[in-house]
Amino acid sequence: MLEIKNLHAEIDGKQILKGLSLTIEAGEIHAVMGPNGAGKSTLSYALGGRPGYEVTSGSVSFNGTDLLDMEPHERAAAGLFLGFQYPVEIPGVSNVQFLREALNAQRKERGEDPLSGGDFLKLAKEKAALLGLDMEMLKRNVNVGFSGGEKKRNEMVQMGILDPTFAVLDETDSGLDIDALRVVGEGINAIMRDENKGVLLITHYQRLLDYVRPDKVSILADGRIVQTGGPDLAKRLEAEGYDAVMANA
Repeated sequence: MLEIKNLHAEIDGKQILKGLSLTIEAGEIHAVMGPNGAGKSTLSYALGGRPGYEVTSGSVSFNGTDLLDMEPHERAAAGLFLGFQYPVEIPGVSNVQFLREALNAQRKERGEDPLSGGDFLKLAKEKAALLGLDMEMLKRNVNVGFSGGEKKRNEMVQMGILDPTFAVLDETDSGLDIDALRVVGEGINAIMRDENKGVLLITHYQRLLDYVRPDKVSILADGRIVQTGGPDLAKRLEAEGYDAVMANA
């Protein structure tokens, strides 16, 4: 579903990804863990097409299509979703307005008819209920005045509405308390646990993986994938630390 080969990427002339290769099949949740500065967020931004993150060599195939040859909005319309470590605030724009415009823009790109206001609200209520988010929150400006947990739940509602085939989730557990972590984890499972979908789940800690059980876990260090294993690899990292696990690889 997603095949990354020998990917190199830089920011402001500094090389961050140094030959990263990773394959994620349909139906797979693949967790990527690594120490600070390893290149985890750079990987997510390079896949999403964020400006300033320049891919200098390598390839990324998404469902058989050259992902790197697509503009960010084309990647989104093709089914790629990027969840940010720190969701942005958009003053003056309501969640409902933002999400309806985003969804209908993607539908137009795919040659589909736009959703009516009534149909969209029905969909929004369904996905908000899934994440325990009150509809009144969706009427507020995007993430303005939201707590960390509310921002992450709001982002998962966005993912549910857009219904991507592949999600890149960059430290979705950042800033979440125990209750919010459980709700967000259950939301990821409900939205993305599907034989036709895939997830690249970037995290520092094992705790999210107690709720979203990965099929595979990879360690990213110094811009490369250095080790891949099953769910137990994350538990070893939590217990022993990166240096010890990588030293024994």
